[in-house]
Amino acid sequence: TLGTQTDYRDGEAQTDPYSPEYIVRSGSVPEILTLATLTWGRGLPAGQAEMEIIDRIREKRAWEAALPRMDSPSNIAKRLKMVEAMERKEWAYREEEIDKLQKAQMEVFKKLLRKQEEDQNELDAMRLYNHWQNHQKAKEEKIRKIQQECALMLRKLIAKRKNCMGKLERQDIIKEYNDFSSQTYAPLSRIGFFPDNNSDYYAVKNFYLNTFAGLCELEKSVQHSVSQLKIKAPKPKCTITKTGYIKRLGRLDAVLAQVHQ
Repeated sequence: TLGTQTDYRDGEAQTDPYSPEYIVRSGSVPEILTLATLTWGRGLPAGQAEMEIIDRIREKRAWEAALPRMDSPSNIAKRLKMVEAMERKEWAYREEEIDKLQKAQMEVFKKLLRKQEEDQNELDAMRLYNHWQNHQKAKEEKIRKIQQECALMLRKLIAKRKNCMGKLERQDIIKEYNDFSSQTYAPLSRIGFFPDNNSDYYAVKNFYLNTFAGLCELEKSVQHSVSQLKIKAPKPKCTITKTGYIKRLGRLDAVLAQVHQ
């Protein structure tokens, strides 16, 4: 069923190998007990390094079995020489392991330094690119301003070149009235024209609007129907049909009147 599949699916199953309990007989030292420190995921399944450790343990066990007994001075001296030779071998092996570990650490450090250098180079490249983009924008803006100033100066030079000899030109009234930027429509104050000084000139002055007598006379000339306003009251909206049905608008007005009361 679905519940059984959920309880016993592969994701919940035990993946570590089963290790049964064991009993060691007195006087025996099984070789498998020398590998008790190795567990699944930590040394098992055995690789090249674990196999080297197993071979060294076997060699050491064979060396221990081959040691002479300490029953005579010659055997004692021979045993000391064998022990010293084994210690030198062990120290040489440890030094070799330390060298391998240091080399591995050095490789890791080199990779980290290489990665750090690559990241720094990428960051420097990005900064240089942004700096170059900013300089390009400033350069384009400066070029645009120079081009605008150049166009303005060219227009001024063209205007001056039209009358480079200082010849007198006859006034063209049609041209002035046709050009809305001419002195006729927009005179300049630097030539002595101040439009604010004659602002009263444009004010409307009328006898009928500025004097009381004129207003009275203007009122007499207006027809009587203009002054007498007639307002017709609006007809109430019919909210009831011919069949006696009250429209939705009428019901809404009744509810609003009730709420207002």
